[in-house]
Amino acid sequence: MIEALTEYMAKGFMTMLSISMPCVLTAAAIGLVVGIIQAVTQVQEQTIAAAPKIFMVFLVIIIGGLGFIKLLTNLFLDGANLAFNAVPKQDNYVLPADYYKYTTPFEKEMQGDKFKDVPTVKEIMKNPTKVPYIDKGQKIKYDTAPKAPMPKGNFVEINKMLGR
Repeated sequence: MIEALTEYMAKGFMTMLSISMPCVLTAAAIGLVVGIIQAVTQVQEQTIAAAPKIFMVFLVIIIGGLGFIKLLTNLFLDGANLAFNAVPKQDNYVLPADYYKYTTPFEKEMQGDKFKDVPTVKEIMKNPTKVPYIDKGQKIKYDTAPKAPMPKGNFVEINKMLGR
């Protein structure tokens, strides 16, 4: 399984390089050409190289855009296949499936009489209006919402007002 994950990570690095390399090489080539032209003409302006670089990198992205999208789509599909098909079929899990049988994770929290007066699920279903609280201080008071001076109606209310 580790081999599959490292192979997928290597494929991700190769995809990253194959998408970024044309743009970087184009910018480097344009910078070299503009640098030679500046050396010959003795015009030493730093901003002259920026416009051709931006234009050519943009052109490379437009020309290779569909190929870049196809590379990223293939990488995503391989990752989804690995995550949803290959990993779940492995027998090596972090914890065994019957882990809960041998542990009591909330044993300390369940001690004492904190949950003594809490009704059971059947009692709650019989009395749906009576909401159980462990502590009366946990009960939240709900007041009416303050009215804004000019409240705006929601989508349904606006449609009713307009007669739609």
